[in-house]
Formats: sequence, C-alpha cells, structure tokens
Amino acid sequence: MIPVAFDPIYVLPLPENHRFPMEKYDLLPKQLLHEGTCEPSDFFSPQALPEGAVKAIHLPEYVDRLKRLDLDRSEMRKIGFPISQQLVEREFTIAGGTVEGALKAIHGGIAFNIAGGTHHAFTTHGEAFCMLNDQAIAAQFLLDQKYAKKILIIDLDVHQGNGTAEIFRQEDRVFTFSMHGQKNYPFKKERSDWDIALEDKTGDEVYLNVLDETLPQLFKKADPDFVFYLSGVDVVATDRLGRLGMSTEGCKKRDEMVLKYCHKFSLPVQCSMGGGYSQDIKLIIEAHANTYRVAQRIY
Repeated sequence: MIPVAFDPIYVLPLPENHRFPMEKYDLLPKQLLHEGTCEPSDFFSPQALPEGAVKAIHLPEYVDRLKRLDLDRSEMRKIGFPISQQLVEREFTIAGGTVEGALKAIHGGIAFNIAGGTHHAFTTHGEAFCMLNDQAIAAQFLLDQKYAKKILIIDLDVHQGNGTAEIFRQEDRVFTFSMHGQKNYPFKKERSDWDIALEDKTGDEVYLNVLDETLPQLFKKADPDFVFYLSGVDVVATDRLGRLGMSTEGCKKRDEMVLKYCHKFSLPVQCSMGGGYSQDIKLIIEAHANTYRVAQRIY
C-alpha cells in the first residue's frame, strides 16, 4: 500500500483566466484507480494543518493576513490569482496532506500528495500559484518533532524551487537541490544548496545522464535520513510553461532513478506532484501516473 493524500477540496475552481489545470487533481486518482495502480484504501483525506506548524516556516504576520484575505494587489499579482477563503483553506489542507504523508512514509517507505509542490512560496509571501510551501512546512515539522535529523529536498520541477531555497538558506539540516530550466521562471533565481540549470530543449539523454552523475554525489553531500521529492512533469517538451524537451518516458525514467536511490538506502520519501501544464490533459495525467506506477514497482 502506498498512502496517497487526496481530498475533494483540491478541485475547487480558480478564476477563468488562470493557467493552472486544476482538473488533474480530480482525474489523476480516477486514472490510478481505473488501471489498478492504486486501491481505494490507498487514499487518505488530510486535515488542514494547524497554524503553529505553518508559522514555523512562514512569517506569522503573513499567515494571519492570508487567513484574513488581507493581501494587497501586488501580493495577489505575485500569487497569480485573487485569493478566497476556500483557496486559503485548500493550501492549509495541502500542507496537512504533505505532513501526514511524511509521517506515513516513515513507517511505510513512501507516500504521495496528489497536490503539493508549492515551492514558490517564500517565508514572507506567495508566488506563482503558491501561497504556503507544503514540503518546507513538512520538513520543518519533521525536524521540530524529532522525526528526522537531516533532510534532502529533491526538486525536479522545471521551475527552480526559489521559495524553498530562500526558506532554508540558513538551515544546515535541510539540503535543497533543484534541477530546472535555466531560462524558466523564476527569472531571478535564489541559491539552493545545489542548483543545476539546464539549457532550453534539454532532452532525455542529457537530462538523465546529468541526473545519473549527480545522484551519488547528492546523497553523499546531503547524508539525509528523510527525502522530499517534488516530481513536477512540466519538464516534458509539450509543457506550455516549460522550456525543456523531455519525453513522457524520459520523465518516468527520471522518477525511477530518484526512487530507486531512496529505496536503495532505505530512506523514507514523500512525493508532491508539482507542475504539469501540457495542452492535452491526458499527457499530464499519464506523466503524473507514471510516478505512482514506478513507486508501486519499487516499493
């Protein structure tokens, strides 16, 4: 059994002019159930995370204003859409799913969040569809509650995990790694513990060779006892917001490489899905579903 966080709150609609394909959160679990990759018992419905765990990462004033819907136009412009009470609640629930999944991974090896990967949320503000940084919140929770001593965050979304890098800039117990498109958003990058920026149209062969050479060094440098994996599928060539050139099969191989490494060293891993913006929703679902299929084979 692979625990998967899912809740209907994830499929709340956003304004019509947004570019974020929310329907994937509804369609992905249906696909996983239809093909037999997951069983109904694999899914759990998370609870909204208490404010204290969120404020351990995000500035309390920002969290309070977020809950009051008291952000100014500039702040909402950075996030990318007008906020609402339902969307704020959704962010707290996503973070709750990542924390609960991390705890389940400690006991079972791996867990997923159908949503999550909100790596553009900074200590003091949100950006690019992200209001709260779910994996950063979960990482701090594990440290504070003594469930982990050293954490590795592997971010393979096409966009650099700038918020995560900023949040843990002074935290030696968390090693942040981001491999992303050099010319993709954010245009002003933060400094992770290790960044690898790839040229436009980087395809499977180059991408996978770089990753294969990097993983042994990465795990040695970080020496983690827990791993968070952001498995964004916006690295594929069809993605509207990405500039890399991978195939769906190459993206699947990427996931296999990362999860095999975690399994090899018996490291619990929590996966959040991150980005995926191809025009054809079927391609997004197939690419995301591959991550679960790979995990089922390995674990």
